[in-house]
Amino acid sequence: MSTKTKFEICNLLVETVRKDIKNIHLGVYPPNGRIRVAAPLKTSDESVRLLVISKIPWIKKQQSRFMAQERQTKREYISGESHYFLGKRYLLNVSDIGLIPRIEIKRKAHLYMYVKSNSTLKHREKLLENWYRSEIKKQIASLLEKWSKIIGVKINEVEIRKMKTKWGTCNPSYKKILLNLELAKKPARCLEYVLVHEMIHLLEKKHSDKFKSKMESFMPNWKQFKNELNKFPLSYSDWSY
Repeated sequence: MSTKTKFEICNLLVETVRKDIKNIHLGVYPPNGRIRVAAPLKTSDESVRLLVISKIPWIKKQQSRFMAQERQTKREYISGESHYFLGKRYLLNVSDIGLIPRIEIKRKAHLYMYVKSNSTLKHREKLLENWYRSEIKKQIASLLEKWSKIIGVKINEVEIRKMKTKWGTCNPSYKKILLNLELAKKPARCLEYVLVHEMIHLLEKKHSDKFKSKMESFMPNWKQFKNELNKFPLSYSDWSY
């Protein structure tokens, strides 16, 4: 069970969610820097306010970064649009044919979408999402084999899901990882970074000094990959708060 409330402080609107957790967590989320505090059920309003006040410089820095980040307009899935795949920009070419709908990369920089003549925007969007999901799974299969040996952990399942606030999550109990479908649009090294990050959570649940030490040990350039991931254009989304 959880409860949600909102309050304003220092011209910042903050959403507080109280639920059955042990620690309080403050997050700032894209695309516009929404502020959210997840807190244990018995946490007082004053404790939440003090946390937010103490983090105002960090909050504003995160919000400024999101607002400055390039973002795409709403996609219409028509010829001439730009779409990203593994960090590279492709021009979409939509072809109305009566064959089975599919996606193909041609001439290195063109993404061909073959659809039926009566296909709707939703049909085209779903087709591209399914293609992204299929392609990212191919990347993950080889990455899991590589990093399971290096880190010394075994993952039972990786699920690709559309997520609005996280690149990935890990459930250590079930050894299951959820990855954001948007990672299909980012460079392969960014996908690899997120996967490794979540795999290390099987060794260290929290983002502690031990966790960071293991990241440094297994992937010395992880901070570079993280920064690169967050610099790529944000996709349009019907963000709801």
